[in-house]
Amino acid sequence: MLICDDSNMARKQVLRSLPEEWKDSVQIACNGAEALTILRDNSIEILFLDLTMPGIDGIGVLQGIKKLNLNCSVFVISADIQPEMQNKVKALGAKEFMRKPVKADLLLNNLRQHGLL
Repeated sequence: MLICDDSNMARKQVLRSLPEEWKDSVQIACNGAEALTILRDNSIEILFLDLTMPGIDGIGVLQGIKKLNLNCSVFVISADIQPEMQNKVKALGAKEFMRKPVKADLLLNNLRQHGLL
């Protein structure tokens, strides 16, 4: 599992929302380039992804996942809640789009809905 967000506070908030038994298997990326390296070099099943980051943003990560043909369930967590952006990330393969800051019950419900919990 990977959490990618340039905000340390946002990364910690997502981590706190996860089931306790998952927390030891979480990797952290502070930007899109770091996330793509981790995704390419590891078998990551779930990615929690911010959209607005310096350098390679969340859209760039989604495009990279598609280009590299990686099998990863992506859950976008962003403050950019424009319908166009939500449609764009889903078209690029994201499972869900959640508003930042994500609520733990919504995150867990989305994981359950996709058979990941």
